[in-house]
Amino acid sequence: MAKKTISGVTVDVNEEGYFTNPAQWNKEMAVEIAKEEGIHLTEKHVAILVFLRERFAKGEALTIRSVGNSGLVDIKGFYGLFPGAPMKKAAKIAGIPKPASCI
Repeated sequence: MAKKTISGVTVDVNEEGYFTNPAQWNKEMAVEIAKEEGIHLTEKHVAILVFLRERFAKGEALTIRSVGNSGLVDIKGFYGLFPGAPMKKAAKIAGIPKPASCI
């Protein structure tokens, strides 16, 4: 298992940089990870990150469709907030493992 220092804290990550222990995450880390991904976090971003973390904690499947049905943002908006690979980027920034739905 790899280690990475984010916001002055060393965390456990896998070879792709996703947290292996979501409990190590905090919002300050999200800001730093987002910068690495070229994203400036807004309140809308944070709401989606919290949504994903809550669903992950419940053991629910994380999909683009579930975000689109969340009432927080539609699918087009989700792509706009996390361009390129929205679920992969959002999961990484949220400090959760890469969803199984992502390649």
